[in-house]
Amino acid sequence: MLNSWVVMPTCLPLVLRRCHTCASERLRANGKFRVNAHHKLLDAWLLVLCAACGGTAKLSVLERAHVRSVRPQMLDRMHDNDQGLAAELLQDPVVQRRNRIALDWDNAWRLDTGGSDHLDLEVIDVSVRFAARIPLRPVRLIAEGCGLSRGEVERLIAEGKLVSAVRLSGRLSGGFTFTLKR
Repeated sequence: MLNSWVVMPTCLPLVLRRCHTCASERLRANGKFRVNAHHKLLDAWLLVLCAACGGTAKLSVLERAHVRSVRPQMLDRMHDNDQGLAAELLQDPVVQRRNRIALDWDNAWRLDTGGSDHLDLEVIDVSVRFAARIPLRPVRLIAEGCGLSRGEVERLIAEGKLVSAVRLSGRLSGGFTFTLKR
């Protein structure tokens, strides 16, 4: 029987970029936007706060975009300070590259395994799905979901008792499946 696990975000991730006030490396996104119009051109920013001093910084979302090129629904979501839109934009590679940021997902996600009834089985087939693009180590997910240490998981991989079609070392942000034989 195939078990389904889901990696879900619990809050917005921290933004890794230097604060212009205190030189801290971590900024918190609070989901607030600033939109500025100059005739028929729009600028839009996602506001972030320094985790250390509370200073405000802006992440550019739109730069001199013509009003008609912006979807009305997106503009409404910006005016409403939509948290979901903030999460989408933080994960957008174009926004990350334009603002030279990276995301820190520590303590901003959880693993939903659907219960612990799979822990007693000899053979476990698991499909892991990511609700957001959260780069995590599969070894860490498997250890957390099965109640094992990371060392035990790595030992099971080396012995061939834990197999997957994807490489389990490194980081993944997309779904994968694995089989654990005890």
